[in-house]
Amino acid sequence: MIYLDNAATTRIDEEVLQAMLPFLREGYGNPQSQHAFGREAANAVISARDKIAYAAGCAADELYFTSGGTECGNTALKGVCSARGRGRILVSAIEHPALLESAKDMQKHGFAVDFVYPDASGRISPQSVKDALKPDTVFCAVMAANNETGVVQPVEEIGAVCREAGAFYYVDCVQSACYLPLPVGKCDAFGISAHKFYGPKGAGALYVKKGAKISRLISGGMQERGFRGGTVNAAAVVGMAEAYAKARKNAAAAAQKVGALRDGFVKRVLFEIGGASLNGGGEILPSHANISFEGCDGENILFALDMKGVAVSTGSACSAGAVTPSHVLLAMGLGESRAKSAVRFTFGKYNTADEAEKTVETLKAICAKIRARNA
Repeated sequence: MIYLDNAATTRIDEEVLQAMLPFLREGYGNPQSQHAFGREAANAVISARDKIAYAAGCAADELYFTSGGTECGNTALKGVCSARGRGRILVSAIEHPALLESAKDMQKHGFAVDFVYPDASGRISPQSVKDALKPDTVFCAVMAANNETGVVQPVEEIGAVCREAGAFYYVDCVQSACYLPLPVGKCDAFGISAHKFYGPKGAGALYVKKGAKISRLISGGMQERGFRGGTVNAAAVVGMAEAYAKARKNAAAAAQKVGALRDGFVKRVLFEIGGASLNGGGEILPSHANISFEGCDGENILFALDMKGVAVSTGSACSAGAVTPSHVLLAMGLGESRAKSAVRFTFGKYNTADEAEKTVETLKAICAKIRARNA
């Protein structure tokens, strides 16, 4: 089986798994419990927070553990709206459903929602954000890199625009965390998810800059300093800390290796398969290749590749099963036909050149067969 859906989730790193096992077997205490088992788990949580903070370049007390990127986005948007009480929300039209759906939720509570759109390359310009901000905009979300195209956004410049306007700026760093530094000091909050950088599923971290005005989303006990109720999964956050520290240490080498695989794959696909077009331009994460195939349906290509042992996607894993074309590609102005023919190939550190070569050959045969059937 060839796995080229690393933007959806990554295989857990063996060293990460080994770091987690002691807290799944012997050190399984509740971190809130006031006995030796609980203290052992609590100390592991403290160490994990310190480790992530050091690698990210922020203070440990600015990090809150969550269940993943979706909770981070929901907490940031709804928490700011709760703290402010009224106002407008600005989100980019290419955000993950976690932000788009959260914004829709807040419309029911009287908040107005505005959208900012990318150019044809998939990039949100700082000027477009500045133009879209209103005097009563309380929250803005523009992700660090898009999950479907991999296009990297100008986070620092957008952050400066939001600071000037007095709007809380949240950055979804779920896709970028594996390769790019986290935007500490350039935003009010960001979220990451461990399973995107070879850590466990169900573990995430939300950074909230000191002094930022935000309310909690999940009420409960005094876990996470009273900001997020619920028992902290000690094993998962230990794994996340190990995975993130390793990802930052190896970021440059991983980007070079993965980027070379991706670039070689894209070059062959565009040269050897007629009607193939790369979606997205400018700076793109080294892992991503979103390609449209004229005369083919992306879902048909996905299923045909799956039958041949190649796993890919047609967009966000959270949108799987949707009958509508990618909202990201439509927002870029690519048109419904091109959006429906798109397939997302995302490479990771466990992929090989041989896998990339085999995928190209398989893809060539599949596209030819689909086009012949549709002729």
